[in-house]
Amino acid sequence: MLRLDTSRPTVADRSPPGRAAATRAAQRGLTVECKVHFEAGRKTRKKLEIGDAPPDPEALVEPGRVPRVARLMALAIRLERLLAEGVARDYADLARLGGVTRARLTQIMNLTLLAPDIQEELLFLPRTLRGRDPVTEPQLRAIAAVPDWRKQRKLWRQRLAAVAAISTA
Repeated sequence: MLRLDTSRPTVADRSPPGRAAATRAAQRGLTVECKVHFEAGRKTRKKLEIGDAPPDPEALVEPGRVPRVARLMALAIRLERLLAEGVARDYADLARLGGVTRARLTQIMNLTLLAPDIQEELLFLPRTLRGRDPVTEPQLRAIAAVPDWRKQRKLWRQRLAAVAAISTA
């Protein structure tokens, strides 16, 4: 909290020109209070800013990490869009751009063969706080190999049940 009053004219004298009203109020014997915080300026200089301090960037990020299969699913969707937009001609182009083999790219792209609701669940899997991810990409490959979405959903529910059984044990 910054306080300007006439008992300390040096504070009012040093205030920036944009705060002229506060300075005049201090010279008339009024007290002006406002919240202030410091921000990093150029090099090591600090700047005094009016208002509440911005939240800590680390406080905005949820704890844990995004599961690998969620990142791979997002990548597969993005690569599929690049193909549709004509940025890349085929999987070989995408593999060259990504620095992976065509076989690995095919494995990643096969995630798009999963039922849409399974894809959505993968994208919104809870963050992994510690240890291994509960669902792995090789497990999903077996589900994606099944062409019938109803059977995929059944296999997916079984996989989730197995994960739940392991996590409660």
